[in-house]
Amino acid sequence: MRSLSRTRAFLMAALVTLTSLVALTATSAPAHADECYSWGRTLSSGASGTDVSELQVRVAGWAGYGVNLAIDGSYGAQTVAAVRGFQTAHGLGSDGVAGPSTYAKIYELQDADCTPAHFSYAEVDGGCGVGGYSGGSVGEATVKANLLRAMWRAEALRQRLGNQPLTVTSGFRSQACDRQVGGSGTGQHTYGTAIDLVSSSVSLCTIAGGARYAGFGGIFGPGYPGHDDHVHVDVRSGRTWSAPSCGI
Repeated sequence: MRSLSRTRAFLMAALVTLTSLVALTATSAPAHADECYSWGRTLSSGASGTDVSELQVRVAGWAGYGVNLAIDGSYGAQTVAAVRGFQTAHGLGSDGVAGPSTYAKIYELQDADCTPAHFSYAEVDGGCGVGGYSGGSVGEATVKANLLRAMWRAEALRQRLGNQPLTVTSGFRSQACDRQVGGSGTGQHTYGTAIDLVSSSVSLCTIAGGARYAGFGGIFGPGYPGHDDHVHVDVRSGRTWSAPSCGI
């Protein structure tokens, strides 16, 4: 009987310990990745869904020269190439399959609001001293989604340039602000798809040249009217590049 009592006591103690561990796990702070977005499955060619779109946003700057990867939720050949480029750039096994090691690197590179490590919404919000994301050619949510796409490609560009700092001189503009600075009032900046870049470490032509490999559909730099003091990059579909002084 005494042996049975001891066994029951041991089992009860073990149960209490296990329950405490479960409770501790359930109430612990979420992983850094959970602050933004977490992938729950390995992704490869043929996959589709929102998780593919989220991945595409972050790797689009690695798809190759002149490739403007569509954020369409379909894991096709260009997405495979972009994932492989991202993996190679970060010293991972470059098989084009997005799994735990790829996600871990993305989590390491992004902040809690999903922006990449070296760019932020504070740098790209409304111009002309107004701030915010209203008054553009599309709604605020779309503006912010477009800016996020542009920032992740700028992050890839920054790394391609040897991790040299890039400074955003203009991001989103309301239609009124775009007209105020001499634009049409309906340009790429009013959609949140464009950012203007400069650097104290590399030349404007180096930025423009590197942008050709970072997924930007629009590139305008030195030699293009009004762009001798910055490089405009945007994520429009298709390709429109002009920086004549740089041979582009």
